[in-house]
Amino acid sequence: MRVEVLATPELAAQRAAQHLADALRAAIRERGRACLALSGGSSPVPMFRALARQAIDWSAVHVFQVDERVVRRGDASRNLTTIEAEMVHAGPLPAGHLHAMPVEAADLAAAAGAYGSLLADLAGTPVTLDAVHLGLGSDGHTASLFPGDPALAVTDRTVAVTGLHAGFRRLTLTYPALDAARLVVWFAVGAGKQGVVKRLAVRDPGIPAGRVAGARAFLVVDDAAGCNLGSG
Repeated sequence: MRVEVLATPELAAQRAAQHLADALRAAIRERGRACLALSGGSSPVPMFRALARQAIDWSAVHVFQVDERVVRRGDASRNLTTIEAEMVHAGPLPAGHLHAMPVEAADLAAAAGAYGSLLADLAGTPVTLDAVHLGLGSDGHTASLFPGDPALAVTDRTVAVTGLHAGFRRLTLTYPALDAARLVVWFAVGAGKQGVVKRLAVRDPGIPAGRVAGARAFLVVDDAAGCNLGSG
């Protein structure tokens, strides 16, 4: 894993977006299509906006979700709400190229399987995403791979259903999907992330994030989150 510490959150967002954009352009050149998975929340909004400004053939890009809460469409707590607002409504991505996790399905296990099949249709078998954006929770979770959750042990599927966390069950990409990606970009800012960023930077297996393969990964943080980490 390569660690990059930028002076401000804005510069970190721009650098993370640049890494993702480079991977998407390379995929389009090489295979005619690019597959990207995005995490949600408010923290990556500046990165989404920077990514949307990149010169990319967005008609050749398909965007998937890294994870999603089991709530109705349009709910403010749903990751899709922010991704759709920034990348489709205010951005260049065609609406039909944003593939929402089917969290409103009555049978969540079947829904996870269906999303895994969609990933395979567009990203190949085994599923190989061109780029994945990941966030980092203060407890060391990433995607919706939380400490102690059964989804941590899933090795035969690319999408799994989680247990209950902070009042929500979720669908999440699993380690096999994350580990196979051609590029992973972690984006974390703020002093509150300093401790867990340090643990991720040394690949601490005691946190779920530390178990994601790091050979093709960048950890992009601002100075507040990456104090004393250095760069390179």
